[in-house]
Amino acid sequence: MNTENQFAGLGLAEPLLRAVCDAGYSIPTPIQAKAIPLVLAGGDLLAAAQTGTGKTAGFVLPILHRLHTQPANVRPGRPRCLVLTPTRELAAQVEESVRTYGKYVPVKSMVMFGGVGFQPQAAQLRKRVDMLVATPGRLLDHAGQRTVDLSGIEILVLDEGDRMLDMGFIHDIKRVLALLPKTRQSMLFSATFSEDVRALAAKLLNNPGCVDVAPRNTASELVQQSVHMISKEKKRDLLSHLIRKHEWRQVLVFTRTKHGANRLAEKLEKDGIRSAAIHGNKSQSARTRALTDFKNGRVPVLVATDIAARGLDIQELPHVVNFELPNVPEDYVHRIGRTGRAGVSGAAVSLVDRDEIQLLRDIEKLIKRPIERITVDGF
Repeated sequence: MNTENQFAGLGLAEPLLRAVCDAGYSIPTPIQAKAIPLVLAGGDLLAAAQTGTGKTAGFVLPILHRLHTQPANVRPGRPRCLVLTPTRELAAQVEESVRTYGKYVPVKSMVMFGGVGFQPQAAQLRKRVDMLVATPGRLLDHAGQRTVDLSGIEILVLDEGDRMLDMGFIHDIKRVLALLPKTRQSMLFSATFSEDVRALAAKLLNNPGCVDVAPRNTASELVQQSVHMISKEKKRDLLSHLIRKHEWRQVLVFTRTKHGANRLAEKLEKDGIRSAAIHGNKSQSARTRALTDFKNGRVPVLVATDIAARGLDIQELPHVVNFELPNVPEDYVHRIGRTGRAGVSGAAVSLVDRDEIQLLRDIEKLIKRPIERITVDGF
């Protein structure tokens, strides 16, 4: 079977298949195989998919196909497709995918989020933009200033709908929806289907096709999970010891608070381990720099909060450490799901203090299995 075949069978235009081939993919992931034909057919879509399932290409490819094969009169600042994301990181990443897969089609994309200058974005909107990827707040700013015209939107995607609701974006989303044409194709992607997400889907989608990949809350089978029972005071020393002893080159560490992330990164630096923190209070440029340094191996440790890490797409991440367990068991599943992707095994290590035992029990109940306890000599 030639490498292009399996994507070719989904009905995508040749220039998109070429870009997929360039990106090194030949076999669609389950969500791509299910979602792409549904989107190409023009129907609405409700999809349950965690980060790392290939969901971005699952909507980007068929949307590019539709924009490319169904030309329209595009006026400057009047996009045909809108993708809403909860975080700047995710917006930047989705738009990067649009560029990657759309490099052989004449579709123009733009990313828009807060925390950076308004005017350069307004200038970009004076040109043609087919596909706009945005966070809700900044999009509404532009709509209010009339720098963007949403009356031509044919396709709407809400990415990470559950996280959007968690972050309190429901009113912003409703305001955006009020600016869009009633007749359009809509898609909602969410890692979990809470009651709130279902209520949003009912408002947003018209007789949608449903795609559910990865049974809910199954921690990836490829992730080796372990727990170290350790007092709060000794966590940092143990973490430094583990990083050194096992020569970890790339490890994502989760803390509960922004303050905790900063403090831990500073302490690891003192221990001679290069670290960077990433969270909501950091400027966009600082976050981008930290992520770039982490991805290319200049900084082996990235300390993050759940919200900051939600949009991070780090291929083949070998190690995740829960410096503190999350309060919500589902967040544990999201955290460790960043490793063990695309068939590459990974390890998730949790440092658990006796105050966190109940949180650990809740997590084990959710994933339906006990997590192995490990002790390290001297700790």
